[in-house]
Amino acid sequence: MDNEDAIVPAAQPAAFAGASAGAGPGGSEAAAILLMMLGDSEAAEILSYLEPHEVQHLGSAMFNVADVSENEVESVFNTFMTRNKARTTIGFGAAPRIRAVMEHALGADRAENVLARITPPTRSRALDPLRWMDAKTIAALIEPEHPQIAAVVLAHLEPPIAADVLQLLPAEDQPDLIYRVAKLESVSAEALEELERILVAEVGRMTQAPAATRGGASEAAKIMNNMRPGSDQRIIRSLAKADKQLAQRIEDEMFIFDDLGEMDEKNLGILLRNIENDVLIIALKGCEEKLREKMLGCMSARAADSIRDEMDERGPLRLAEVHDAQKEVLAIARRLADAGTLMLAGRGDDYV
Repeated sequence: MDNEDAIVPAAQPAAFAGASAGAGPGGSEAAAILLMMLGDSEAAEILSYLEPHEVQHLGSAMFNVADVSENEVESVFNTFMTRNKARTTIGFGAAPRIRAVMEHALGADRAENVLARITPPTRSRALDPLRWMDAKTIAALIEPEHPQIAAVVLAHLEPPIAADVLQLLPAEDQPDLIYRVAKLESVSAEALEELERILVAEVGRMTQAPAATRGGASEAAKIMNNMRPGSDQRIIRSLAKADKQLAQRIEDEMFIFDDLGEMDEKNLGILLRNIENDVLIIALKGCEEKLREKMLGCMSARAADSIRDEMDERGPLRLAEVHDAQKEVLAIARRLADAGTLMLAGRGDDYV
């Protein structure tokens, strides 16, 4: 999430969402600082309004802001108070009053018909416990069940989670499940409650040990980054013979575009001289301003101004196009490093 508005629902403590403005920490970091300034019960109440993925994101931010200065805390607090004074509570809890006004004006029956058409839909709380499970757990739960049960579960999950779950199920079952979701009609509350009870009981019979969070391509890449020059590519080439896709994922994780910011100006200049302008312009469109300015600072003022002008003229670009250009830049950087033409920062002591 890029800001607290994505973390804190607008219908709840909305002023809390304004903490990102101004100097100092912003976004989820500001929200995390404010939460840590509250008492346990007040912080818990705010968290109760959030979606599971939002709680996880904000929780991570709370760990990341454990060491902030007094000035930063004061900045976040002052910004929050300024925003809070400018807001009203006129829209909070409006539904009961709107209903009362409608019934007084139209009578109960006609008001009910009108409200049925104009009341914003609210998300069903059916199968709520599943929303706090990861996709792998949900997939393991519903895979042995009848496809119709799996379809009901998928339909009651948030779409991104449902998509993750679906991709973890057998490929041959996926078209049928999408068909069943598409054809699914209303399911009674009683049936959903019974399904929830069965699935939650099944979770209780599954292992209680938390899933390990270590491992994966990212961890493998971190290990490879600390190996002697040459050893990493030898291992990658050997691994590629057994699993080319995994080898590529590890190599992609070993050196990402942001790592270019750790290179010194001499090596960064060598890299830039080996990149076509068209590729560089697209790659820089999608990077942080600090990295962009550092890279442009390694060029002549005239060349840098020319790149900036062309970036402005390009307008918005597709994210996939930016990623492809950045991958091309990284591929050139790896090739030059392997040839000994430049050194990449952060890839073993011999590169420092």
